[in-house]
Amino acid sequence: MKVLALLALLAGPVSAQEFTGLARLDVGESRVTDAGDGAAVTLYLSQPVPYRAFTLTKPPRLVLDFREVDWRGADAAGMLSGDQVTALRFGSFRPGWSRLVADLAAPLAIDSAGMAVDDLTGTALLQVALIPVDDATFNAQSGAPPGAEWDLAPPARIDSAPPDPDVTVIAIDAGHGGIDPGAVVGAVTEADLMLAVALELAEAVNRQTGFRAVLTRQADMFVPLAERMTIARAAGAAAMLSLHADALDLDAAMGASVYTLTPDARDGASARMAERHDRGDLLAGLDLTGTDDTIATALMDLARLDTAPRSARLADALVTGMTDAGAILNSRPRREAPLAVLNAADFPSVLVEVGFLTSPDDLERLSTPQGRAPIIAGLVAGLQDWAVAEAALAPLNRQ
Repeated sequence: MKVLALLALLAGPVSAQEFTGLARLDVGESRVTDAGDGAAVTLYLSQPVPYRAFTLTKPPRLVLDFREVDWRGADAAGMLSGDQVTALRFGSFRPGWSRLVADLAAPLAIDSAGMAVDDLTGTALLQVALIPVDDATFNAQSGAPPGAEWDLAPPARIDSAPPDPDVTVIAIDAGHGGIDPGAVVGAVTEADLMLAVALELAEAVNRQTGFRAVLTRQADMFVPLAERMTIARAAGAAAMLSLHADALDLDAAMGASVYTLTPDARDGASARMAERHDRGDLLAGLDLTGTDDTIATALMDLARLDTAPRSARLADALVTGMTDAGAILNSRPRREAPLAVLNAADFPSVLVEVGFLTSPDDLERLSTPQGRAPIIAGLVAGLQDWAVAEAALAPLNRQ
């Protein structure tokens, strides 16, 4: 089952200790091992901290979030033994929060998770037991538990200066990063590759008259999805491009494609955004503080009546631009999907799958600036054509 375990510090010897909010990992005692057909995670901590445990799919993995753990000295190879967990990653999740990710060789569900506190020493022992399940059960039980306090960054401070009407701001989002490497093929990670594409695209956009690029991350760091949209909104972005490169079992999959939010996902996206976001950070230029979910959702749905077709036109322009620039496209380059990064209601957003890391040809092209050049040129040309077309349609927009 999915487990949300928030530890309450009890009275007695434990509560008498001055907690710093930062637990140190006992590297020598902590381990991740096989347990029959499943796996066991055993972490010894210098003090108890709030935590949660859940699984994610594609690929299957266990996630442990803490507030917070000092991972210094931790060695994944030294902690890991057995075949059920193939790799460990740990690090900072966001300021004040830490994360451990265990890659699973097969679908393993959380059977139990609990933290015990030693009354005498104040140290804590976290134990998580994983058991084998079928794919359908694993998929149904996986997903981050609700709770905005865990995975949403504080809203970015909005610059009160009026936007320059003569400048089109484009938010460029390099997918994944930090503790979340995305797809991994050999020594290549999706996060590193998309950062390289994002930096090159931002530079090319900034060379165009009347355009300015804003990056949601400029280093190998984890940025929550909500914060990526907040960064775009704070910059007054006219559109956001989220860059990704998937890895599929099908070796034949290759080429770039552009996604927009599927119509079936739009209503649900508005409701989730209203539930999880700060009311002052839902729609640019409109403070929804004090409104309930129903009103906030209705206003976002109304905003999508404008942004959904604008996103579709942006996606079409990017496909045309990449085609004309000689970029290699997928056999079906225009797609729709219920992708969380496309949930913003107040500005157009698309996800650009620049290729597949599992395609040797795509991987070779994406690994060099020369190979990426047609994609960069095509995206810039598409943005320019889209901006011109949108300016012509502006008088017809809703007031």
